[in-house]
Amino acid sequence: MRYILSIALVVLALPVLLFGLAGVQGRISRVPPIEVFPDMDRQAKLRPQEPNHFFANGTSSQLSPAGTVARSEALQTTAGAVYRFEDAPVNSGMITGTTNFVALNPLPVDEHLLLRGRERFDIYCAPCHGRIGDGNGITKKLGVMPAVANLHDQRIVAMADGELFYTITHGKGLMGAYGPLMPVEDRWAVVAYLRALQLSWLGSSDDLPVDQQAAFKK
Repeated sequence: MRYILSIALVVLALPVLLFGLAGVQGRISRVPPIEVFPDMDRQAKLRPQEPNHFFANGTSSQLSPAGTVARSEALQTTAGAVYRFEDAPVNSGMITGTTNFVALNPLPVDEHLLLRGRERFDIYCAPCHGRIGDGNGITKKLGVMPAVANLHDQRIVAMADGELFYTITHGKGLMGAYGPLMPVEDRWAVVAYLRALQLSWLGSSDDLPVDQQAAFKK
């Protein structure tokens, strides 16, 4: 039994020893290392304009399928005008052909948009800015982001809706870009809800319709 155990130990230890010797590092060598697991360091790929035998025509660069349209050339209709997709104000937050931001939200602001904006705001914005937008979210309390903008500051209140949309889309400072995470409509919904938050924070009874002011003051 003792000999069997000894033989088994040698058999098990030999591969470990061989792998250990093969993986010794710390010295310069011109001999390529032994790679048991290459970890995809080198992969077969096709370089542009080089011959290959994968496609029937023998080239690696292929034309776009018939009928496809590049995103930058796609057309979109907004408020009766036709724009390229990337230039449409609803997608950029900017007036086409200028560096000026659109003043007002291009989507119809109704209860559905505000509820959607509140839902998205609580998911994406509240962790840093707080659920009421005062900049006291959980990340500030934990010290992860000690400086977070108060969305009720006059500087932000005075921004055009398009600038808020642009900031949400592309990020600013330590704030990441949410364009890849939120569809266009959701970003405008957040802008609409933020305006409602600001109005609830900074508004007064004088902002109400005349027929509602008396009831509010009671």
